[in-house]
Amino acid sequence: MKFFAPSLILFLIMSTPYHSMAQNYTLVWSEEFDAHSEIDSASWTFEKGYIRNFEKQYYTDNRPENCRIEDGKLVIEARKEPFEGYDYTSASLTTQGRKEFLYGRIEVKAKLPTGVGAWPAIWMLGTNIEEVGWPLCGEIDIMENVGYDPDNVHGNVHTKAYNHNLGTNKGNMIEVQSPYTEYHVYAVDWTPEKIDFFVDEEHYFTFENDGQGNAKTWPYDQPHYLILNLAIGGFWGGQKGIDDEIFPQRYEIDYVRYYDISEE
Repeated sequence: MKFFAPSLILFLIMSTPYHSMAQNYTLVWSEEFDAHSEIDSASWTFEKGYIRNFEKQYYTDNRPENCRIEDGKLVIEARKEPFEGYDYTSASLTTQGRKEFLYGRIEVKAKLPTGVGAWPAIWMLGTNIEEVGWPLCGEIDIMENVGYDPDNVHGNVHTKAYNHNLGTNKGNMIEVQSPYTEYHVYAVDWTPEKIDFFVDEEHYFTFENDGQGNAKTWPYDQPHYLILNLAIGGFWGGQKGIDDEIFPQRYEIDYVRYYDISEE
């Protein structure tokens, strides 16, 4: 048996990645974007048109100018152009009806767009949204960034009891070095007890199950689907306006991975 001084033990604990201390990870599904020349319709579908949040873009449906696989990366590109009565185009991919997730680790490696008006996100919605609506279905914002505040990344949850419309949403933000010039890994570890949020293995927020069995505060015992989108403007992304000189803007995703989590 080896003896470690208390200070050394503390150092070892603090040096161990947060999520790896008590859990094992088994890769269940991944999208590496280097095995296909086109978007895999077995995993992804497209939102189309105007969808939400007073955003200014038109989401196009599998249009290469706005979404394509390029050099092993998924590229979502927002453009300043007239299209279907809108001044901007972009894309929003979702696994709705294709892939759903309940607990586990969801991990996305991405390089973000930037500039005033850009609003990229990696997020999830409950698959029961069409039956119960938002926010009772639950929302997990794995990563959000607004271009007028480019070095801060946000992680949030929205539920019936905790959401931005009420001013009660739960979340936190973390400063990330050059998320628009470097790839970073954005992730959540989701268990029946809590959801932990990470950037590059740095843990910065936890939302805990209050144990009341109430969908208004914990709708996260139901499957969710994943969304990757680049919005332009909107109630948050457009708070400082839109700088038309920034376009086109590229949102690049290297991979999406989903792991089963088991206790060691």
